[in-house]
Amino acid sequence: MVHFVIVGILVLVTAILTYVGLDMAGIARHMNPVSASAQSVSIDWLWNWEVITISFLFALIVVPMVYSLIVFRRKQGDNTDAEHVEGNTALEITWTVVPLFIVVIFAYMGAYSLGETLRVDPNATVIKVRAQQFSWTFEYPEYGIVSTELHLPIDQQVVLKMESTDVIHSFWVPEFRVKQDIVPGRVTEYRITPILEGNYKVRCSELCGTSHAYMEAGVIVTTEAEYNAWIAEQVAIAAASQTPEGQGQILTVKNGCAGCHSLDGSAMTGPTWLGLYGSDVELDNGSTVVADDAFIKQSILEPNATIVSGFPSPSVMPPYTFTDEEVANIIAYIKTLK
Repeated sequence: MVHFVIVGILVLVTAILTYVGLDMAGIARHMNPVSASAQSVSIDWLWNWEVITISFLFALIVVPMVYSLIVFRRKQGDNTDAEHVEGNTALEITWTVVPLFIVVIFAYMGAYSLGETLRVDPNATVIKVRAQQFSWTFEYPEYGIVSTELHLPIDQQVVLKMESTDVIHSFWVPEFRVKQDIVPGRVTEYRITPILEGNYKVRCSELCGTSHAYMEAGVIVTTEAEYNAWIAEQVAIAAASQTPEGQGQILTVKNGCAGCHSLDGSAMTGPTWLGLYGSDVELDNGSTVVADDAFIKQSILEPNATIVSGFPSPSVMPPYTFTDEEVANIIAYIKTLK
């Protein structure tokens, strides 16, 4: 009986020390970044209880094993047989029934956490998300605006209706905890209620191609007043962007062109647009062409017709079905990038 008491005390002490150690190492409650959504609260709560249980089970296995190795080891010169044990029915029933109850309890806790994560607010703001190699585009259909950043009002549920134009992507903001795949040909819903103002990043957490690591976009959570001010500003900008170059810029944002073509000269999957128009472009066959209207139009509609030197062949750019007017507007916009 003494051994059982000692082992019981050691199990409790080891479990507590294990949990505290995991917590200090950042694996328990503080492994995840700051909690910034209402959905993350129940997820973190469930994770914390799982770590507590894991710490206890670790102690329950390791402590009796180590204690037995030390206390009940064969002494030098002792050649007697060990005590023969037939079994312990009560113990076997206990270690079958107790884990079963634990599993049922965690099933209930998991269902509760999932219910909190999927809870529907009928007044949720709808934002359309478009994922493509290798960029994110966010459309606010109520206001007719498009952005490369996701702006969200605090303490209001938002439902993201997400689509992919090419391969499987996955929407993940670590501070929101919830992760959701985006599958071509389907509209996937993602509900989130931000509870902490700040700037975050959405990342693609599904390997989607050569520039997967750079498929990021800003997520800005602000007060309702600041959110409404940003909406008003974007509506005004959209109204003022009725020139060909303005329409071209909107098209490039909506189609995620900045995911492969930089506007500042930096290297990306595709050629930069900065200073492109009118410049001499070297092709992979060794020839040189001028980046005029005809060349840019062909590059947009037939991306594999010519390959710029130093870039993948065949081109990773999907063929687009823009109208002649839309292509002309995009070219007008490219002309302004000098």
